[in-house]
Amino acid sequence: MKLTKRTLGYAIFTVAAVALLAWWAWPSPRLVETARVGRGPVQVAIEEDGETRAVDRYGVAAPVAGRLLRVVLREGDAVQAGQVVAEIAPLPLSEADRDMLEAKLESAKALKLEADERVRRAETDAAQAERERVRVADLVAKKFMSDQALEQALVAVQTKAADLKAARARVIAAAADVEAARATLVAVRAKAPMVRVTSPVNGRVLRIVEKSERVLQPGTVLVTVGDPQALEIVVDVLSNDAVRLRPGMRMLITGWGGPEIEAAVRLVEPAAFRKISALGVEEQRVNVIGDFKAVPAGIGDAYRLDARIIMAEKPDALRVPVGALFRRNGKWTVFVVDGGRLAARGVELGLRGARDAEIVAGLSDKEQVVLYPGNDLADGARVAARQ
Repeated sequence: MKLTKRTLGYAIFTVAAVALLAWWAWPSPRLVETARVGRGPVQVAIEEDGETRAVDRYGVAAPVAGRLLRVVLREGDAVQAGQVVAEIAPLPLSEADRDMLEAKLESAKALKLEADERVRRAETDAAQAERERVRVADLVAKKFMSDQALEQALVAVQTKAADLKAARARVIAAAADVEAARATLVAVRAKAPMVRVTSPVNGRVLRIVEKSERVLQPGTVLVTVGDPQALEIVVDVLSNDAVRLRPGMRMLITGWGGPEIEAAVRLVEPAAFRKISALGVEEQRVNVIGDFKAVPAGIGDAYRLDARIIMAEKPDALRVPVGALFRRNGKWTVFVVDGGRLAARGVELGLRGARDAEIVAGLSDKEQVVLYPGNDLADGARVAARQ
C-alpha cells in the first residue's frame, strides 16, 4: 500500500496527539521538603524557663511588734553588716512576748551551731573531693581511667567548693541573727524607746518590702539584702525529667537579653512541688540550681532567662532532622530521595535530641531525606524537592 503525504500527516498528527495526551495524563512528581544528612553536634537537652536568684538572700524582719518608722534606704543602696536598715517603736510587751524573744534567741543560737557543723562537714567533703581528684588524675595519667572520670572529679571538687562557700555564708548570717536577737532582747529589757533593725551581712538592698510607716507584727519582712553579683540560676523542670539530671551537667543560658552564656548544674533539689501549667494542668516540678561560669554584666536578681540543660552530646555525629523519622514495623525509618524516587530505609539511632538525631547505621553523609513524610508517600513514588 502506497502512503500518500496526507496519510503520513494524519499518522504523525495521531502519534503527537497520543504523546501529548500521555504527557498530560502522566502524574507529576510530588513536591516534598527535603534535607541533607550531614555531620554536626547532637544534643539531648531539657529546655525550660528560669530566673536568676541571689545566692544568699536575707530577709530582714521585724523582731518585735511596733510602729515602723519610714525606711530611708532605696533599692540598690549598699549596706554593711550591722548597719541600721529600719527603726521600730515597740509596743508594750507582755511576759509571753518576752519569753518569745528569749526563745527566739535560743533558736538563733541553735541555728548558729547547726551552721558551724555544716561548715565542718562541707570542709571534710571538699577535702575528700580534692583527694579523689588527685587519685583520679594519677590513674588517668597511667591510662587506667578515662578522661571523663577526671572531668567528673573536677566537677565534684567545684561543687563541694561551692557548697563550702554557701555553708560559710550561712554561718555569717546565723551569727548576725544571734546578735540581732540578743540586741532586741536587751533593748526590750531596758525599755528602749526604739529597736534598731540591722543588716546581717554586707551587700545591697534588693527589695524594700515595707517602706512606709505603719504598725507591724513580729516576723514581718522589712528589707531583702543580698549580693546582686553573686547570682545563681533557678529552673523548675518536670519531676520525671529531674531524675535524669546530675550536678555538673552543662547549661546554656539564652533569652536574658545578651549572648548565649555557659553555666553548670550545681544541685537538683530533693523535693518537688505542685504547679499549675499555662494549660491548667497540675504538674510536679523540681527546682534545678545552676551556677554561672561568669556572671554577665547587667543581669540582676529575679531576671528571666531560658535554660538548656545538656544531658548528653556528641560534637561530631552523623545527624538527620528528627522531622524525617517515622516508625514502620517497629523500626525507625526515613524516605531517601534517589534519582527522583523514594526509597524507604531503616536506620539505627544513637542520641536523639529535640531537633536532630544521631544516625548509627542506615544512612551516609550527604544523602537527601524527606522531611515530615505523609501517609500517602510510598516506595518508588516520583518526587521533587520543593524550592
